[in-house]
Amino acid sequence: MTSYIIYFGFTTARTVLNDDQWNRVKDILPGIASDSGTTAANNRLFVEAVLWIARTGAPWRDLPEQFGSWHNVYNRYSRWCSKGIWEKAFKALSSDSDMEYLMVDGSIVRVHQHGAPEKGALSI
Repeated sequence: MTSYIIYFGFTTARTVLNDDQWNRVKDILPGIASDSGTTAANNRLFVEAVLWIARTGAPWRDLPEQFGSWHNVYNRYSRWCSKGIWEKAFKALSSDSDMEYLMVDGSIVRVHQHGAPEKGALSI
């Protein structure tokens, strides 16, 4: 189930993972019909919820209702962390990285002390 939003009459999917990326990780994730136990209702919606949290930096309680209960999403996220599911998914996705979301922030990246000009040097 993909959520949609309408911009000026055009309907677009609000997802982070495109279909190719999803197809690479969907069989790695637990909860598919071939697994023992409960089958997940919608792994893609859950992954999109976690990516929404990662992208926005919002607290779990601010997760939009379209993704379900924030507490259930958090509990499932925590279980997947302890089982190493996320690491497997990230390895599958990083094998073909497109650098679409690569960012360098000047407040984090600094010039090494030897790369900075000397004090009192002429400036342009």
